[in-house]
Amino acid sequence: MSVINIQEKFKLFSDLWSPKKIVELNGQQILLAKLKGEFVFHKHDNEDELFMVIKGSLDIELRDKTITLNEGEFYIVPKGVEHKPIAKEEVHIVLFEPLSIKHTGDVVADITVETYESI
Repeated sequence: MSVINIQEKFKLFSDLWSPKKIVELNGQQILLAKLKGEFVFHKHDNEDELFMVIKGSLDIELRDKTITLNEGEFYIVPKGVEHKPIAKEEVHIVLFEPLSIKHTGDVVADITVETYESI
């Protein structure tokens, strides 16, 4: 294992809504993603999902409220809760998720990624 520089990893890709795996540990994966625009409402029946903002501001729309995350903040969406990330400007995030999680949860959409690219 070597030191991982998150900022250097973000420089390796430009595509949006396509998380990149940087490491696995204890049945979990740490992903980086760049977001801009709106995702789709979806949920993960069996997994919690942690969103941590590195750059920018991210809204996570829930059915009953909207959570706003700024740089250095994170929020855990509990399993089974429908959510839709929204990025008005480009946002860089870190995701902490179980290896079993599906990108768009229970929804299949044009933006669904089946296998995360490792960088």
